[in-house]
Amino acid sequence: MGDVRVPRQLFLRGVAVAYLCAFASLYIQIPGLYGDEGILPARLLVAGEQKPLLQQLQESPSLLWLVPSLGLGPQQGLELICLLGALLSLGAVLLGALRDSLAYLCLWILYLSLYTAGGDFLHTECDSLLLEVGFLAFLVAPCGLLRSSTSPGLHDPVTFWLTRWLLFRLVLCTGLSKLASSDPCWWDLTALSRYYETQASPTPLAWYAHQLPDWLSRLGAVCVMASEIAVPLLMFFAPVRGLRICGFYIQVFLQLCLVLLGGCSLTHLLSVVLSFSLLDDDCFSGCTHQKKKPKSKTWSQFLLSCLALLVKLAVYVLILLGTIKLFKLEINWEQKIVLSKTNFTQENFSEFVSLIQAPTIWVGVLSLTWELLYIAPLFLFRCACVRGIMGKLCALTQWAIFTATTVAVFTLSLVPYTAVAGVSAGKIFREVQNAYGAVEKYQLVSAYGIQHRMVPPAGRPEVIIEGSGDKKTWKELSFMHKPSSVSEAPPVLGPHKPRLDWLLWEAARADYQHSHWFTGLVQQLLLGKQDVLRLLQVDEAQYPFRVSPPAFLRASVYHYHFTQTGQDGNQPREWWKRLYVREFFPAVHLGDPVLEELLQEAGLKEKFPVLPISDTPLAQALSVLRGHARGHSGPLVLLTLFTTVASILLLKDLVSRSRTPKGPKPKSKPATSEHKSKKPREAHPEASEKNRGPSGRGGRKEGLEERRIDSDRSPRKRK
Repeated sequence: MGDVRVPRQLFLRGVAVAYLCAFASLYIQIPGLYGDEGILPARLLVAGEQKPLLQQLQESPSLLWLVPSLGLGPQQGLELICLLGALLSLGAVLLGALRDSLAYLCLWILYLSLYTAGGDFLHTECDSLLLEVGFLAFLVAPCGLLRSSTSPGLHDPVTFWLTRWLLFRLVLCTGLSKLASSDPCWWDLTALSRYYETQASPTPLAWYAHQLPDWLSRLGAVCVMASEIAVPLLMFFAPVRGLRICGFYIQVFLQLCLVLLGGCSLTHLLSVVLSFSLLDDDCFSGCTHQKKKPKSKTWSQFLLSCLALLVKLAVYVLILLGTIKLFKLEINWEQKIVLSKTNFTQENFSEFVSLIQAPTIWVGVLSLTWELLYIAPLFLFRCACVRGIMGKLCALTQWAIFTATTVAVFTLSLVPYTAVAGVSAGKIFREVQNAYGAVEKYQLVSAYGIQHRMVPPAGRPEVIIEGSGDKKTWKELSFMHKPSSVSEAPPVLGPHKPRLDWLLWEAARADYQHSHWFTGLVQQLLLGKQDVLRLLQVDEAQYPFRVSPPAFLRASVYHYHFTQTGQDGNQPREWWKRLYVREFFPAVHLGDPVLEELLQEAGLKEKFPVLPISDTPLAQALSVLRGHARGHSGPLVLLTLFTTVASILLLKDLVSRSRTPKGPKPKSKPATSEHKSKKPREAHPEASEKNRGPSGRGGRKEGLEERRIDSDRSPRKRK
């Protein structure tokens, strides 16, 4: 693989954008989720059993343990962590100097602190992926402290390989889990038509996609599984460059479709960012450099090009014919549709998963070995150019550390990788499993696709909360980020992740006993706490109990379905239709014995004193910032942030373009072989101007008189 300077910079900037979205989105929701009057108050974690600081950090790695020394409460500590992470990631997006390994290490530590203290609201697969990608960015980014001017970033080509291995694990395990989970909707190819309405945050465009004919949605499901299973297996580590580039375009197109149908979640954004590992600098040569004239190829190069073309054609044909056979694709010319049906059993698929497990690991080992052997001569050459013995020793130590870390991370990743589809990790050495267990809490490597959410065939389950003042007339509490009213269009959230809404979407698949946090939500709604109410609605006019909180609350589960298009085919009057299914939470009131017992079981009855707000300058600054952010929705804040960042980047580009000289560069005449071999002896501009004769004879004359005669013979002088 060629040089990867441009893809590496795109990867680092993309990771910074992802962290900026995560920190900013979570900052808006902290008071309602973890505030003193939130659903899961963070003070319950900090005010627990008192232990030595080192022991607390070892058991639960989080900077939140250091917050009391700053005179801040737990809520302000979380806000401070989010603000520091947002500012640092914003700087990494705008300034290349901040895209350093130390900056990404700080981002990883800050988000790990939030992940550790976040509980159910932050323990998602998306957060684990963000932490793993952040740690890889720390390895990939140039190390400014150890880097010298003569040997910059010697470890980068090796560590950047880990991003491609992570992309391979993420895409392949996601595809395998769809069929390995025995999800009937993926086996009968109806999952995509149901996915439009059952995903976490459907967009209005998903409603229109839901109106597509059934055969087209089935064909789309076939394409999704081919893109997530066949493409990573045959393209991501292919020795042919064209196959890797094709795999990049396929993944970017797939993620773009998912973004248009379900919003730009961090998973989609990180998948695109990881896909840059499939490219090299030559892919951007047309944008950054002038196109070079094609050179004549030798016979060996021509034969290699023909062989690469044959390999690409063979892979394309293999994927196409395999997809046609495995999914029994047939064209019905009379109805002008494409019929599809799975043509293999679950036993065949389990055998396939067991069969590819060991070869894919060996492919990863061989690819990493080749990467190390490829970079070793280049490193030794650059190391030899470093001045001084200490400089050479530092460069050698730097490369050795990052290479050993790369091998260690790859080895640890084999443990969660072998757990895909329920495959046992018995073939992995016991020492590797023990090492993975020791570092699992740091989220260095994670398993993906294990907790596959089966597509509910009966519709989209949603928890609907209702309040009443007399237990007779019930009013529904609508949410601004999830389906509630059937007449409201699905919201467009962008990269914002509403933690409460998504957790309610997952909780609707089971009973409230599996979601202890729901009891805290009910209690705070009965108390009318404003921070929690802003998670439901920012606009107080949309909340039915804005004057006084409800006396009773209950919750039910409804199944939502997209409506069908009307005869005129215009925008629908009602986007959803819903059906009552069951009771989710019984009707309770403050002081209800049932509610008190549930609060006790959830651990929300501990009477920890609420510490008074400190009057330190830092605490006052955090309070002022919180006052300005209060009342704004997450999508609006992120949209404003992105607009500001895009404007700054555009202005920087315009300024840099204005400073570059306009007009074409003067074309220099080709010099003869004698002139090329001559060593320049004069440094004066007058001499260099006179030496540019058409025959080059001025370069062979040394005296001043000869140079003067030569200038008289030039065409410029004769004119």
